[in-house]
Amino acid sequence: MDVEDLMKREGLRRGFSHRTIITYLACLKKFFKRCQKEPSYVTKADIREYLDHLIEKSAAGNTLNVHLSALKFFFEEILCKRLLLYIKYSKTPQTLPTVLTQEETVRLVAAISNKKHKLMIQLMYGAGLRVSELVHMKVQDLEIPKRYGWIRKGKGNKDRMFVIPDSLLQDITVHVTQEQLQFHDCLFKGRKSHHLHPRSVQEIVKRAASKAGIAKNVHPHTLRHSFATHLIENGYDVTSVQSLLGHSSMGTTMTYLHLAPSKMISVKSPLDVLK
Repeated sequence: MDVEDLMKREGLRRGFSHRTIITYLACLKKFFKRCQKEPSYVTKADIREYLDHLIEKSAAGNTLNVHLSALKFFFEEILCKRLLLYIKYSKTPQTLPTVLTQEETVRLVAAISNKKHKLMIQLMYGAGLRVSELVHMKVQDLEIPKRYGWIRKGKGNKDRMFVIPDSLLQDITVHVTQEQLQFHDCLFKGRKSHHLHPRSVQEIVKRAASKAGIAKNVHPHTLRHSFATHLIENGYDVTSVQSLLGHSSMGTTMTYLHLAPSKMISVKSPLDVLK
């Protein structure tokens, strides 16, 4: 049985992202390397033993969850094997993401001298984009006169609208003209006219943070976290932020309430209203 081919074909059919398919395949390879059985002979006890093995190796909660999800999908959804995997998912620590203050964001952008790189980082922060969304964005995805653009087949294979900052409208137009970009071209090309590699964006952000003297662990996704937090600080409601981020659950967006200073989200202590 070709496990890899089955996983790829079914993953694509279900609309899984390339990253999810690769991750699930890696989990399955590790499982079968240890189990050494044909898929049709695998039992629930084999899966429990494998997960116990990961726990003994001090695997993190997220790691256990991903492995369990991959195994459940392969055996129950692809092979239709009734293993009844009622295994409780491991709890993962609820850590708050790192965000930049608005002053730190200004310093980060100011530390970038390359015009193209600066425009990339400004757009990623100003529209709350994921790095994968930025590098795959095409000219055709932008409605510049209308001040918005589209993320096509983003996380979860969903489309969503994003707001183009007014301050970037002219810069983007100039960039498209100077680079002689066509309708179907990527907005930010890499070498050989391909899209930029996410690692290139990571390096730009890391260098800018270092140059700006920001001690926090800053990476591209920090800009998305900062975008959401700053919107809430500026008085926008959680529902609006949820829509712009493309979150399916409001609970995910609610995280940013904990990151915004209380005075910015209009929280008034009950002590202050006591007479």
